[in-house]
Amino acid sequence: MLVEGFNEVMSWVSVGLLAFALCAFVNAAVHREDAYRAADKQSKAFWLIILGVAAAVNLFMGVFGFLPILGLIATIVYVVDVRPALKHASGGRGPRRGGSSSDGPYGPYNGRR
Repeated sequence: MLVEGFNEVMSWVSVGLLAFALCAFVNAAVHREDAYRAADKQSKAFWLIILGVAAAVNLFMGVFGFLPILGLIATIVYVVDVRPALKHASGGRGPRRGGSSSDGPYGPYNGRR
């Protein structure tokens, strides 16, 4: 009974890691190629291949083994290092984060106030 519970927990962990890798893959696919060059990171094709392989390894091998751990490390590196650099190189403002052209780095710039 304990082994069945452990296997169920590990299957949910495997699904979570797969979702994490797929989200990173989609995020890497959304950014333009020139944003990778501007952020001084590896190319878009490089990250798509690495994250795609990480997702495939998680899909077919589950959590156990050496390759899923490498895929998790690659996904974490993308999310923690590359993604913020791409966001900064792309202007740092997404469509959800409103603002006007007079906004400064710490809020709106209202002249002499």
